[in-house]
Amino acid sequence: MALLLTTRWRSSVTEQKIRAVLDTNVIVAALLSKNPTSPTAEIIKRWRGGEFKLLYSNHLREEYAEKLLDRGVNLQQTAIFLNDVEGMGIEVFLADADILPRIPDDPDDDVVIACAIVGGATHLVTYDIHLRSLGEEYQGVQILDGLHFLYALRGDVPH
Repeated sequence: MALLLTTRWRSSVTEQKIRAVLDTNVIVAALLSKNPTSPTAEIIKRWRGGEFKLLYSNHLREEYAEKLLDRGVNLQQTAIFLNDVEGMGIEVFLADADILPRIPDDPDDDVVIACAIVGGATHLVTYDIHLRSLGEEYQGVQILDGLHFLYALRGDVPH
């Protein structure tokens, strides 16, 4: 019996996927990067390769679209990315009550952290100082920059 329980436990652990919310600044950096091996570009490549689940909300998807176009990402590349988000991502439905005032210095970030919490994210990937000010972990969500998220994905140890 103990062997059966151990096998089930191992099986459930290996089947768990990283569930991440990518802040808009990560997406913009990835799609504007001229370096295909940049950390942000690699994050998008690994997501498209199925190495983790991307969580997004309608609010976040709209912000992706707005910021990508504002920053000069071409319309076709933006459309392809947004189609991938809708097709491969997991939409998190947020009620107004889910979006609590957690980031007084930048209330727009409240949607990002709400998406992570409500969606059961394991990670929130951001370069935003306001979100990073919540600490390395907030309500069970690890908050990392792109490079440290790659370490988590790869199982690397930072040097």
